[in-house]
Amino acid sequence: MNNITYFKDQFEQLQEANPKDTIASLRQNGFDAFNKDGIPTYRDEDWKYTNVSSLFDKEYQIAENSTITLADIDAIRLPGYKQANELVFVNGRFIADLSTIRSDTTDLIVLPLEEAAKSEYKDVVAAHLNQSGKYLNDGIQALNTSFINGGVFVHVLKGKEPEHPVYCYHILDARQNPALAQPRSLILVDESSRLQLTESYTTLGLSDSFNNQVVEVVVKENAYVEYYKIQNDTANASQVSSTHIRQIGRSYVHTVTITLSGNIVRNNMNLILDATGSETHLYGLYFLKGKSHADNHTLIDNLKPNCFSNQLYKGIADDNATAVFNGRIMVQPDAQKTNAYQSNKNILLSENATINTKPQLEIFADDVKCSHGCTIGQLDEEAMFYLRARGIPKESAEVLLLQAFAADIVDQIKPEPLRGYVSKLIYEHLAIQ
Repeated sequence: MNNITYFKDQFEQLQEANPKDTIASLRQNGFDAFNKDGIPTYRDEDWKYTNVSSLFDKEYQIAENSTITLADIDAIRLPGYKQANELVFVNGRFIADLSTIRSDTTDLIVLPLEEAAKSEYKDVVAAHLNQSGKYLNDGIQALNTSFINGGVFVHVLKGKEPEHPVYCYHILDARQNPALAQPRSLILVDESSRLQLTESYTTLGLSDSFNNQVVEVVVKENAYVEYYKIQNDTANASQVSSTHIRQIGRSYVHTVTITLSGNIVRNNMNLILDATGSETHLYGLYFLKGKSHADNHTLIDNLKPNCFSNQLYKGIADDNATAVFNGRIMVQPDAQKTNAYQSNKNILLSENATINTKPQLEIFADDVKCSHGCTIGQLDEEAMFYLRARGIPKESAEVLLLQAFAADIVDQIKPEPLRGYVSKLIYEHLAIQ
């Protein structure tokens, strides 16, 4: 049985097992779109440098159950977890029994997505779930929507600043068969509230895994959001991670994406500035070795006036690794007085490594300040000479220069425990050069 036939059978079983409701209707629309669009190929401009079609040659299985234990979770917990809300996803499904919610329900609500769609939040779910489909309209997004099942709904209540951040652990069990996970999250950050969210990814086992994730975040008036993504999975793990953040009230968003390992990794980071005076900051670091491939696609769509955005992504590629950065800034006709800045800087450490970068501006307003730029080069020879002249060995000098290059991004991780954790991961990455 090929994957397409398998997906069809699994989809029909999922629809039959669930009553007709908002989510069932979305699933049907998603599967219709998947059948129409299919898997993206090199012919699709947005996927020109990333071949995900090869991933579907694997005989993936959507696992219903897994023997994940608390000991497995203990091994992957992030620093500061004792003071965090821990949401555990196993093979793409939110597992409440393995999760720990430490914040009071007067500050933070965490519900299974299907339960939220039938509760007092049904109108919220109906209004905001799958708004990302207007921007992420390819077969990969549609496939995730086809299998919305076991997702999570997170609501930071109006005027609340939960004492505990939210950690999301995504675990794939590939110990027996190639594993496919399609987690779905809908997050509502209400007026004058605050959320700090961190996601990490772990594959157990030696079989191939594919995580096709969609996170949708809705940010209301005077809200503040910090979002951190840490990707340091195994060499057999592939991922398409789509994060769609809509600022529908004047608000502040700060995101950092760290990609250190994996097979094929694609990050879609979309920021929709749909409220006057909104501000957003996007930072990313990809440090790739071996045969890893990472593709970062960012979109900032300015819909309303007087918005500000700043974007800085940095990349390092060694061995036979490949990296892609495609940053797109759109300024719509009503978005006068927009200030938008984008920069992408890269270092090649090997003759066999490849980096493709494509910054884009699409401006339909006449009173704006926008700029973009990109660089690809090697380590600074003058800086290297300076360090070597002071007796520092070549390998140590390279480590120091690369740490300094990455520091601009790592320093944007505001929680000290997470910043120290990522710094340690990068140092370990450097130590096995």
